[in-house]
Amino acid sequence: FKQAICSEFEHIQNLNPKSPEYLSLFIDEKMKKGNKGLSEQDLERVLDQTIVLFKFLVDKDIFERYYKQHLAKRLLNNRSISDDAEKNMISKLKTECGCQFTCKLEGMFKDVNISNTVNENFRNSQKNKANEPSSSSASAAAISTVDMNVRVLTTGYWPLPPCKIICNLPKEAELAYKNFKKFYLEDHSGRQLNLQPHLGHADVHANFHHRKEGGELTTKRHILQVSTYQMCVLMLFNRQQSYKYRDIHTESNIPEKELKRALLSLSVGKVQQRVLLKSPKSRDISGDDEFSVNDQFSSKLFRVKIQTALGSKGESDPERQETRQKVDDDRKHEIEAAIVRIMKARKEQEHNVLISEVTGLLRSRFMPSPSSIKNRIESLIEREYLVRSPNDRKVYMYLA
Repeated sequence: FKQAICSEFEHIQNLNPKSPEYLSLFIDEKMKKGNKGLSEQDLERVLDQTIVLFKFLVDKDIFERYYKQHLAKRLLNNRSISDDAEKNMISKLKTECGCQFTCKLEGMFKDVNISNTVNENFRNSQKNKANEPSSSSASAAAISTVDMNVRVLTTGYWPLPPCKIICNLPKEAELAYKNFKKFYLEDHSGRQLNLQPHLGHADVHANFHHRKEGGELTTKRHILQVSTYQMCVLMLFNRQQSYKYRDIHTESNIPEKELKRALLSLSVGKVQQRVLLKSPKSRDISGDDEFSVNDQFSSKLFRVKIQTALGSKGESDPERQETRQKVDDDRKHEIEAAIVRIMKARKEQEHNVLISEVTGLLRSRFMPSPSSIKNRIESLIEREYLVRSPNDRKVYMYLA
C-alpha cells in the first residue's frame, strides 16, 4: 500500500515539467538572508521536507542545473543565510545522490574560500605598492578610489556562458581590474582570466545637485548599490548630463538585452529608484530615447539598492527551452559515458540487457528513454567505439 502511494505521488509530482525549477526556487527563497522568524530548527525541518520531494523527482539533473544557478547568485551576491545551512543542504543532496551530483556545488564553495584569501593578499600587495615612493600616480589613484573584491571562478564549477562577454568598464574600474589580473597571473602563470560583468555588483557614491526655489544649490549624497552593467551606465554621466540610447550602447558595449534591463530599472522602475529620467516616458526603448540624470532624486535611505528589472522569479519560456536544450545535450554525453563504461567492463553485451543496465546506472539522475539510449549506441558505432557482432546483430562488442 505504501509503495503504491509513493508511486502515485511520484507520478503526480512529475506531471509538471517545471517541478525541478520550482523546488529549487523554493529552496532559494528559504536560503536567502532576510527570512524573518525562521530559526535554525525551522530551516532544518524545511530542508528535510524538500529532500523528501527531491527523492520523487525523476529529472534530478534539471534540478541540479537550476540549483547551481540559484546557489551561484546567493554566493556571489552574499545573500546566503549562512554557509553552514548551504553546506548542510549540499550534504543532504550528497547522501541522496552521491558525490558526483554535488562535486561542482562543493567546488563553488572552494572557489569562494580561495578567493577570500587571494583578495586579502591582493589588498596587502596594493597597500605596499601605494606606500612605495616609486609607485605611479595612476596606480595609486586606482588603489585609493576603488575597493575591489574579486571572485575567481573555476569554469567547470559555475554556470558561466560559453562565450566571452565584452563590456567597456569605467577607466577607474578597468585600471583596478588590470592591477588584480597582473597580481593574480604572477602567482598563477598559465591560467586565463575572463571578466564576467553580468555576475558582478558595485557600490557607486553619487552626488545629486538640486537647486532650490531661492537659487541655493544643495547636494544630496547617496551610495547606490547597483549591478556592474548599471555602474557602467551611471559612470558615463560624469562626462555629460544626457545621452541617447544608441550612444550609451556604443560607449558601454553592453549586450543590448542587458543594457535595456539596466536602463529600465534606473529610469522607469520604482519611484524611489529612478536615478535617471527617460524621454519619452515608456517601458519601450529605441535608439533615439534620451536619458538624463534625475537631480530631483530623493530617498530616505543613504544606501539605495537599485533592483534590476527581472520580471518573474522563474525563467521565461524561451529561457526554459534553452535550459532544457542544454540539459538534453548533457544527457547525450552522460548516456554515452554510461554505455562505454558498461561495455568496457563487459566487452560484449546483448541490446536489451545493455538498455537495462544503462537505465539502472542513470536513473538516480534522470530516466533515459530506450530510444535515446539506442540513438547514442548508433552514434558510438558510427564513431567506432562499438561494433555489432557478426553472429548476432542484437549483440554489441566493445572496440578497445
